[in-house]
Amino acid sequence: MEESEYIWKPTAEILEHSNLAKFINYTGCKDFEELLSKSTGDLEWFWNAVSCYLKIYWSQPYAKVMDDSAGIQWTKWFVGGKINLCENCLDIPYRQHPSKTALLSEEESGQIRTLNIEELLLMTKKIANALSMELKIHKGEKVGLYMPMIPEAIATFLAIVRIGAVVVPLFSGYGPEAISTRLSDCDAVALITAESFQRRGKTVGMREIALEGILGVTSVKSLLVFGSEQNETEEVPGASPQIFGWEVIENAPVENFPEQMDSEDPFMIIYTSGTTGKPKGAVHVHGGFLVKVAEEVSFQMDLRWDDRLFWYTDMGWIMAPWEIVGALSQGGALAIYDGAPDYPAPDRLWQIIENLEVTKLGISPTLIRGLMKHGLGPLEGHELKTLRAFGSTGEPWNPESYFWLFEKVGRSRLPIINLSGGTEVGVVFLSVHNLLPIKACSLGGPCLGVDAAVLDEKGNRIIDRTGELAVTKPWPGMTRGLWKAMDRYLETYWSRFPNIWVHGDWASIDKDGYWFLHGRSDDTIKIAGKRLGPTEVESVLASHPAVLESVAIGVPDELKGEAIVCFVVLRPNSEGSDSLEEELKEHVAKSLGRPLKPKRAEFVSSIPKTRNAKLVRRLVKARYLGLPYGDMSGLENPDSLQVIPSIR
Repeated sequence: MEESEYIWKPTAEILEHSNLAKFINYTGCKDFEELLSKSTGDLEWFWNAVSCYLKIYWSQPYAKVMDDSAGIQWTKWFVGGKINLCENCLDIPYRQHPSKTALLSEEESGQIRTLNIEELLLMTKKIANALSMELKIHKGEKVGLYMPMIPEAIATFLAIVRIGAVVVPLFSGYGPEAISTRLSDCDAVALITAESFQRRGKTVGMREIALEGILGVTSVKSLLVFGSEQNETEEVPGASPQIFGWEVIENAPVENFPEQMDSEDPFMIIYTSGTTGKPKGAVHVHGGFLVKVAEEVSFQMDLRWDDRLFWYTDMGWIMAPWEIVGALSQGGALAIYDGAPDYPAPDRLWQIIENLEVTKLGISPTLIRGLMKHGLGPLEGHELKTLRAFGSTGEPWNPESYFWLFEKVGRSRLPIINLSGGTEVGVVFLSVHNLLPIKACSLGGPCLGVDAAVLDEKGNRIIDRTGELAVTKPWPGMTRGLWKAMDRYLETYWSRFPNIWVHGDWASIDKDGYWFLHGRSDDTIKIAGKRLGPTEVESVLASHPAVLESVAIGVPDELKGEAIVCFVVLRPNSEGSDSLEEELKEHVAKSLGRPLKPKRAEFVSSIPKTRNAKLVRRLVKARYLGLPYGDMSGLENPDSLQVIPSIR
């Protein structure tokens, strides 16, 4: 299929009744193009219209939409407004429809639970009271959240925010060192965890890891454990936290009122791994994050009253806060799952969709590639009738996996709402909009209110060739800096060009105005002066019938500056050999050009990934070249590094 062809076009129903169509009418704009132009031309008009249209509740109205007097890097939004993010997610919907389904969950064991708004609000209030009354947590203090993806985790996230404390979400797969690093960095006063969770039929303990993780973190005074019934005090070397069982929640009073916060008060510090050095703690605030995420879920995912949004994620990935805040604040239902997507059988994900009647499914390209290896058999018998759209983010698509999702799972009728942003963005820069036709693998274009651009090495806007993804104006969801590292914040995002956010992604815009991503710019391979995104190589390899997935890196080369080395996971019944290696190298050369022929193709059994299924190219490169690994805390499968050969 040619890139210029559209694979999906909006239906008449979407053109007339989608949230975005209704918002265009609300603003008085004649069409999407006019709204897009006006949204970046007059930021204050646009974000005020969003807040009003989406009925964001302010206990004290804001006096000014934005204030960039301290510089674009430090822009404040909804200045003077008082708000609580939890109140917008629970209390406001409760006043309107207390019995409406709010949360559906499934665990790997098969247990399914459903909570309506009243039940979720009650659980959240009791946790909030226990945190403030028993654990003595106060407004502004930091609280680590290290739990599996279960209803209690959702309620705890909201409860921390409700009392004005700052939630610090942690991946459920973190080890002690990763927990300790993050809690120490933000001076957390408490950690909330669970006794254990199930993964592929095995019990994974969390309590022991949590206890080890708070060794030496002197700021941590309390540990609250879901699944533990008895309060106890243990002497922990290096720290003396009081350990609380979940009974303090059950015994807590019910009545609780949300703390009214300034719009710019932090509600979350969420860590993202740096290429080197310690992880970066992105700071997000009550007002800007809520308005931006509500806008994204409403206008990008077109979440409506009867929708059930399920993103396959973990509490430690930004997509978990995104789906919690977006779904609940906009009146939809949130669906969650704690477990492996292909256990005990390869059709588990499809079964979850049917069990929970999911209407909007969010996935990553790597997850789809992992399911593709099982073939089409697992899809048989699953009609997935409730699905209305896919969402995707995390990395660029390769055509084979994209079309597998679109044609085989979605029966060529469901749009793939491809999103791109980041932990620091809160959350999306680029997105498909469902009022416009979709091109395969494309991100559509900039989101409303986001003045994104592709820049060349001199900072000039370009089209039809690859450059740096950048944003030239502020937006409400942008991080308010990196915790305890404001100089690092400026250096990482604002130092390349004056007053321009450079995100670290390679992007391009085709002749029709459609945007595409080509991987991280710090992963970029430069061969004899030609820049090449690793995903371009990986996409070519994925089209070979023997290849399941791959990762490409650049390695030093005396002649070309850098050369390509690929690490390839083969499909079942395929076997690595010298002849297949040469065949794969030629396959890339034929597609991308002879100068870009890989130097090596190494066959491996697995590739390092994060828990949200992102490929970790920097670790592959570090292992192969014998360089320091840097931060490894987000790695889901650390054993995979051992199968990567090293030349040092």
